[in-house]
Amino acid sequence: MGTLIREFEEKNPDIQLKFANSASNAEPDVLFFNEGDLSALIAANSLTELNTFTEYDSGSKQMAIPLVSFMDMLFYNIGILSAAGFDRPPKTRDEFLVYARTISRGDSGAAGYALSLSPKDHQALARDVFSWIWASGGSLFSTDENGVLVFNKAAINDVSFLGVLNKEGLLAPNIFETTGEERLEAFAQGKTAMIIASTAVIPYLRAKMGDAAFGVTTIPVSGTGGKYTVGISSIYVGISANTAYSESAWSFLSFLAGKSSLLCEKLNAVPGMVSNIIPGNYVRDDPFYSKAWDVFEASVIAESLSVKPEAREYEDNFLEELKTSFENNR
Repeated sequence: MGTLIREFEEKNPDIQLKFANSASNAEPDVLFFNEGDLSALIAANSLTELNTFTEYDSGSKQMAIPLVSFMDMLFYNIGILSAAGFDRPPKTRDEFLVYARTISRGDSGAAGYALSLSPKDHQALARDVFSWIWASGGSLFSTDENGVLVFNKAAINDVSFLGVLNKEGLLAPNIFETTGEERLEAFAQGKTAMIIASTAVIPYLRAKMGDAAFGVTTIPVSGTGGKYTVGISSIYVGISANTAYSESAWSFLSFLAGKSSLLCEKLNAVPGMVSNIIPGNYVRDDPFYSKAWDVFEASVIAESLSVKPEAREYEDNFLEELKTSFENNR
């Protein structure tokens, strides 16, 4: 990204913009951030609506541009599964329970599975909980006759499945204190057999573990017959609501949009840009990304919660209820 910023500045020497990420204390003109920060920035009115810069009317407000997108998948440690007597990853929820029980109660010292639901991790619920609901074709957006958001029976069963893992002691400890990054490191160290993570972490795990040590696959489904659905997380760019240089900032966003293929290639992003139907060579030539792309092509994309300004409040309430449920084995 730094290279692209310098290229833009060299081509536009009269434009001086300040850049920052969501964790910065600076007052930026252009802001880069991850999926988990989008709803909070919208709710805080920190972003400029982008529809005013385009002639295209999508029927809804666009507050940021997704630069590259990644999908969530089940990551598994091949050695741990093999030592427990399994020559492939689990495909169904019943198989997943058998794998988790065998590994957690075995001699490897590894946990069968891990949830990382720290409130500090703004992508935790989408990755570790909602992904199970989506995988079986479920939705978070069912409403009753009054338009109130409700959990349908299928979604309740999905959450109950995670409750069984917790009740039987099949999960790594400190569920509500650990982040996805901490669980990823534990997975890389062989302390956990299976986790759900973004395809963005594949290069990190390859460097830490080697290509032959882990694999990626679909999240086990409930068998209810729903279309397999994947959760997508993106890296976004937006214009600060406080900038005095919105037109210049829009020029930079337009410049970045033209670099989407380069960004996908550099970050080995799968699916990359959801609107692209032809993937880059890294998808065709690499077994990890080829597998991820095959799954993506056969899947539906989940409706993201992050675009809704009330998402953070909803997730906080959900997390509080889930923690109470787990602690009381309810």
